[in-house]
Amino acid sequence: MTTPVPVSLEAGLHTEYIRKQLVQAVFAADITAAAIAAPFDETTGALLAVPDGYLPVGYTTDDGITFPSDLSISDVTSSQAVEPTRSDIESDILSASFAPQETNAATVALYEGLPLAGDGALPAIGTAWQWDRASSPRNPFRRLLFIGLDYGDDGGEIYVVKFMPRARLTNREDEQWARSTETQRPVTFNAYRDSALGTSCRNWVDGPGWRALAA
Repeated sequence: MTTPVPVSLEAGLHTEYIRKQLVQAVFAADITAAAIAAPFDETTGALLAVPDGYLPVGYTTDDGITFPSDLSISDVTSSQAVEPTRSDIESDILSASFAPQETNAATVALYEGLPLAGDGALPAIGTAWQWDRASSPRNPFRRLLFIGLDYGDDGGEIYVVKFMPRARLTNREDEQWARSTETQRPVTFNAYRDSALGTSCRNWVDGPGWRALAA
């Protein structure tokens, strides 16, 4: 008779696989900017410099960046079954929500629908800014780059990157002026499919700390 092999409930548990995004960064560009093709060095996994045309959003609130997903399912029910006999995805909408705390060119442009570069873009900080509320508001598509940073057990960087090549503003919360809090411009963008890349969001995980886990 074969002796049963005891089952280990701790098999496959890895504390080193638990990730946090200790630092987050958001970069925004006009839809005419070059798409992000490869954010990492192929050999080392080091994060490459963000391309020209992508402006940093800067500080955001403690809530960080949220990526809501609105999944809609269509069920077929039948009299012979108590559960659906067929389920199909009708829509799957990915969003990105964040609340910038800085008043800079990127945060104002995203909130107000202004260009991030070229004609109509805000000039450098420290020079006079002026913009008008349009009678027929424009809502241009943007390119949004999100980078999260964590560290492995050896101290090496582990990056999680999301790139929305075609994102559009779908909600903006109130801009508040008060003594008790900083001026925020909270926004939500939906990701739309980019025909050139064939996706609405491309994701990467890499970095020296990530590659060290292979050992």
